[in-house]
Amino acid sequence: MQHRWMSWSCIVVTTLALSTGLFAQSSSQPGGSKSTPDVSGIWQQVPGKSQLRFTDAAPLQPKYMQIFKDNRGYPPSTDGSGVNGLDPEMYCMPDGVPRMWTTPSPFEIVQVPGRIYIIHQSLQQPLTRYIYTDGRDHPKGYPPSFMGHSIGRWDGDTLVVDTIGLDGITWMDTYGTPHSDALHVVERIRRTAKESLEVEFQFDDSQAFTHSWTAKKTYKLYPDWQMMPGLTCEDRFRVDFENKVLLDKKEWIERRDTK
Repeated sequence: MQHRWMSWSCIVVTTLALSTGLFAQSSSQPGGSKSTPDVSGIWQQVPGKSQLRFTDAAPLQPKYMQIFKDNRGYPPSTDGSGVNGLDPEMYCMPDGVPRMWTTPSPFEIVQVPGRIYIIHQSLQQPLTRYIYTDGRDHPKGYPPSFMGHSIGRWDGDTLVVDTIGLDGITWMDTYGTPHSDALHVVERIRRTAKESLEVEFQFDDSQAFTHSWTAKKTYKLYPDWQMMPGLTCEDRFRVDFENKVLLDKKEWIERRDTK
């Protein structure tokens, strides 16, 4: 499983041309105060006992407990990860919400009027999450996706994010904790210090969990870091693409030109 996180060594620590406070908003939010709290910047999870998961034991329904056991394999891996062959990430699928919060990879929060972007440096590709803060509601019939649909509002110094429409194919964490399409995630994001970000989570899923449950994680600010595209899937499939697809295309062109 060492290959799982090797790509993070490609993250270059350089000085940003723009300060992390650049995206802090001074414009007023609809019905809010004249200034918006600043949670922008590049952050990375603070290492801890439960870094790759939210809890030691999620309250899973019997059906989903069996799925969890299958995802863990027997005997379970010593590095805390699930079975590679069952992990959507190993097939270059996005980590999605909420798993993106459990990885050791960095992410950048960018604030602009009406929305917030969270750009996650995932193994597959930089993933951008859209959080709408312009007062809109969730659209009806929103199709399940890896990132879901997120709307946010400010509660004092805390950004409250409500997310639905999450595809049940994803894992909640690297351990292989499953969920269904009914998963509803609420995050409370706030800056507890200049270089510290705290995120409180509430998870509701009547199909997968016996009851709603909560978790908390902290992240550290790295003002001198710069996000870099690191496409593991590009590396993983590039050789196959060059050896087969491009070769087939070259042969097809040569055959066409000789006719």
